[in-house]
Amino acid sequence: MTVPETTPEIAQQRAQQTAEAVRAAMLAKDTVLRTLGITVDSIGPGRASASMPVRADMLNGFAICHGGLVSTLADTAFAYACNAYDELTVAAGFSVDLLAPSHAGDVLTAVAQELSKSGRTGLYDIEVRNQRGERVAMFRGRSYTMKGRPVIGGLPVQRGA
Repeated sequence: MTVPETTPEIAQQRAQQTAEAVRAAMLAKDTVLRTLGITVDSIGPGRASASMPVRADMLNGFAICHGGLVSTLADTAFAYACNAYDELTVAAGFSVDLLAPSHAGDVLTAVAQELSKSGRTGLYDIEVRNQRGERVAMFRGRSYTMKGRPVIGGLPVQRGA
């Protein structure tokens, strides 16, 4: 009796290991995350979550977190989710609906989930909630995969860093 080289459990474990390696490779070069205090809390094939504390220097003239920063957090979860397969994937477009304000001291968490991936394109929904579980924003991202270009070992070298 021969034992198959790959079982569904082994394939799932390898996919998770790949996603973790992608996270490490991307984090090593992602200066925006360090600047904004964003952490990538979890990653897996087609999914990721990221968190960001809202600081006083992130507030707009109405003393609420700037919508662009909420979008950046959601875009981060989106980027890590769609790159988790170790194929360089970029945003082809996105839309965001800001549903509630967030304030200094809040901690926002964006959770990205793949809805569809076919050929070179993908579709992802990202929900942003505050520490009380209140929905702050909904983000939908469309991705484009550059087949044959890995993330691990394929990211450009930063100049001057």
